[in-house]
Amino acid sequence: MASTTKLTPSKDLQTLTHQIPAHNLIPNTSIQHKPLLIYRHAFPSASASDLETHLSSVGVVTPQWRYTMYSTSHFHSTSHEVLAIAHGKARLCFGHEDNPERVEEVVGRGDVIVMPAGVAHRLLEDLEGGFEMVGCYPKGCNWDMCYGKPGEEGKVAKIKNLPWFTRDPVYGDEGPVLNV
Repeated sequence: MASTTKLTPSKDLQTLTHQIPAHNLIPNTSIQHKPLLIYRHAFPSASASDLETHLSSVGVVTPQWRYTMYSTSHFHSTSHEVLAIAHGKARLCFGHEDNPERVEEVVGRGDVIVMPAGVAHRLLEDLEGGFEMVGCYPKGCNWDMCYGKPGEEGKVAKIKNLPWFTRDPVYGDEGPVLNV
């Protein structure tokens, strides 16, 4: 079923691209060298249900939850992650708060984050109250929780074998994820 959700045309999309070096036991983008991508205002106005319907219709990721972002730095070693902001505005940290090369960004409703496996992320501040995202993972992938602690090295090593997207999770056969 095709989505009827309004999208910013990919040619007009502002995309932020960040490479974040490893920090202590957190790999960030150092393994696959795929960047953290933030699509600004990809969805001019869409509810959480609209986002889930659209992302499902593209067929690349499966929406799995609606929630805020955890306030503890964590990353996933078994899956890349796509986060579509459904409500509110928040300041997020990518790369770990102790990393001098971390990235802090304010994201809001309609933004989409494409986060490679291994990139630490956490909520720093919910700026309006009620910050909510639709969390999605590539079809067939199950996410895990890692914190950059000793004993996770085996999980981190497996990130190199994760396939990257062959279609953009928002735009399909075109889009920023295919150009990195």
